Amino acid sequence: MVAQNEDRPQEQEVHHTVYSVANLITVLRLVLVPFFFTALVDAPSERGRLVAFAIYAVAASTDWIDGQIARRTNTVTQFGKIVDPLVDRLLLASGVVGLYLIDVLPLWIPVLLLGRDMYLLYGAYVLERHNVILPVTRAGKWTTAVLLAGFSSLIAGWPMVGGLGLVDTGWLPGLGEAQVPLGMFFVYVGIVLSVSAALQYTRIAIRARKTALESREGGVA
Repeated sequence: MVAQNEDRPQEQEVHHTVYSVANLITVLRLVLVPFFFTALVDAPSERGRLVAFAIYAVAASTDWIDGQIARRTNTVTQFGKIVDPLVDRLLLASGVVGLYLIDVLPLWIPVLLLGRDMYLLYGAYVLERHNVILPVTRAGKWTTAVLLAGFSSLIAGWPMVGGLGLVDTGWLPGLGEAQVPLGMFFVYVGIVLSVSAALQYTRIAIRARKTALESREGGVA
């Protein structure tokens, strides 16, 4: 059973083969994750950061490409529907953890974003026991896109913009006087979207679980 909601995309035929161009791109994105993380945390120079940025930018941008190829060539597969979101989560996790390890992001940001993902993974596990699969919502897609763009800017350290001068604390970079990469503000927007998407998924999940239980009880009756 797939939960119905206003954000669910139009139904498409889902193939069970693994072999497709879109899936090949997805696997290549997955392979790039450890190379990116190693390049970022071991980068001793600006050149190393640029190498990490190049790898991350390629992995992030091809997320849109493989999705377009799958839909336009009618080669949407069960493998892609499962693995592609997983790769997105790994890209976001490796980006936020790596940026924390090189002292670009404060601790509360990876804790919040990783905690949010753990919460959603647990929710997906609970719903799977009721044979319910939640579709990816527009809010979820926008959250991923904004965070990937923000992390890419922070990895490159460019473009630099002035701080807002609101509060001078290391826990809220960009809100003081010091300059920060523009991506820092993308990350703040992504955090707001992330929390919003989590609340939306929760609402959909509660409704879907209730429908599944009612359907099961009706079948027993």
